[in-house]
Amino acid sequence: MNRTLKTLLLTDACFIFAVGLFGPIYAIFVENIGGDLLDAGWAWAAFMLTAGIVVFLMSRWENRVKHYEQLIIGGYAMRSVAIFGYIFISSPLHLMIVQVLLGLGEAFTIPAYDALFTTHIDKGKEASRWGDWEVMYYIVTASSAIIGAGIVTALGFQTLFLIMFGVSILGLLLSIRLMPEIISRLPKTAAVLITGKVRKGGGR
Repeated sequence: MNRTLKTLLLTDACFIFAVGLFGPIYAIFVENIGGDLLDAGWAWAAFMLTAGIVVFLMSRWENRVKHYEQLIIGGYAMRSVAIFGYIFISSPLHLMIVQVLLGLGEAFTIPAYDALFTTHIDKGKEASRWGDWEVMYYIVTASSAIIGAGIVTALGFQTLFLIMFGVSILGLLLSIRLMPEIISRLPKTAAVLITGKVRKGGGR
């Protein structure tokens, strides 16, 4: 597996884990902010509809633009902002707004991610490489569900949201590996933290 595929799997794992921490206890949080199951349904529908409609539009546009790496990083940044927004939610309306923003982030990321992932798969290994993504998705989702419930039980929702945000920022930073030209302009210490490799010559 080449470096780009490894980076894509690792970054997506971070975001899947971050959001997965919240998934199983989402309805409980909605009740805590004064909502009910109908509010939970509307907010989730807002996320899915936003993502679905904008993915349709973005996929057509991205076929022409082809700046997949920039779109992936931008989408991840938007999702990190949305996850940070969970900290400030105090009503079902606030939740709806955050869910729409999260849906927009998903929509920016998904078509570009799938295109870049497919582009870097060696011919004849399409099934196994996408199988790797599916394995990652299910394992990360399962583990995050258990961990998220434990965090809320012990420390509450605010701590959970801070952890979600921290994990999403980690994923965002790792996604910068997709654009070596950005890393080359970073201070040497920052480049080492992101890539895990010591850059030869230059830098600070």
